[in-house]
Amino acid sequence: MQKMTRTLLGLGALFIALIVVLYLVATQQKEFVLQGEVEANRVDISVRVQGRAKEVFYDLGDNVKEGDTLVILENPAMIAQQITAEAQYNVAKANRDVAYSTRPEQIEIQKALLASAEDGVTLAKQSFDRVQKAIQKGGVSQQVFDEAKTSYEVALKDKLAAEASLQLAENGASIETKHLADAQVAQAKAALNQVNTDVDTLIVKATANGQVTAKVAEVGQLYNPGTPLYSLIDLTDMWVTFNIREDFLRAAKIGDVFEVEIPALKETVEVKITALNALGQYANWRATKATGEFDLRTFEVRAKPIKNIEALRPGMSVIAKWNTRKAQ
Repeated sequence: MQKMTRTLLGLGALFIALIVVLYLVATQQKEFVLQGEVEANRVDISVRVQGRAKEVFYDLGDNVKEGDTLVILENPAMIAQQITAEAQYNVAKANRDVAYSTRPEQIEIQKALLASAEDGVTLAKQSFDRVQKAIQKGGVSQQVFDEAKTSYEVALKDKLAAEASLQLAENGASIETKHLADAQVAQAKAALNQVNTDVDTLIVKATANGQVTAKVAEVGQLYNPGTPLYSLIDLTDMWVTFNIREDFLRAAKIGDVFEVEIPALKETVEVKITALNALGQYANWRATKATGEFDLRTFEVRAKPIKNIEALRPGMSVIAKWNTRKAQ
């Protein structure tokens, strides 16, 4: 009897323990492990014009600063175009100078002709005055008077023509000719500036600070426009990115600080949420029920490390225990 009592008590205790375990398992929150990735800004340095690599200055892993020369390309045909454009620009400027200038000798000739015309007017005026007085007294015929008057009028017209010729010599070419010369200079200058810009791009420079993570440039190789030569990443500005369904975003807000694990470094670090962005609508909608009452979207959670991590590199995996994280 006593033995049976002990057996029943043991079974009862075992049953109670089983109930407690089942209750704990049922009420325990299921852990949601979230995997993300370290990212950083990447800059691809490409060729703008065709050229053959003459000198290459940086290799994989090197740190560069904005403005550093990465590669020097050579293109003899482009240099020849530059020389031609410079010559055409100089010719256009010379033609414009001709349009705006006059020869001093031509001006002196026109001045002499004007002086002669003025003398002719003076003589014709004196002759006309004498004939006019004589005809009033009947000393000359009407024909002589008409001839004197005509000579005076012709002399006046010759003077006007000489004045116009002198003004034309002093002013140079016409307004239309000057405008055409100005336009030709502007066109030649624009062409020269374009060629100079292309020649300047034969020197390929870094457009940002960063570390070389990819290098294609090799001395002697010919590269076409658009060919990437280097890839740079900024190791001073990195972040981690998680893609998470919106029903797991409860109690998550910008500014929250929590811990994540970086398996590659075997470290646990603190990160701070800096952005919560909805991803594009392609392939990230999920119906919560088979009949589809409403849909859930995928969000991008971006967080930055609180402290600088020297060995951290883009592409490393990051693990976060999302449900049990403690925002600080």
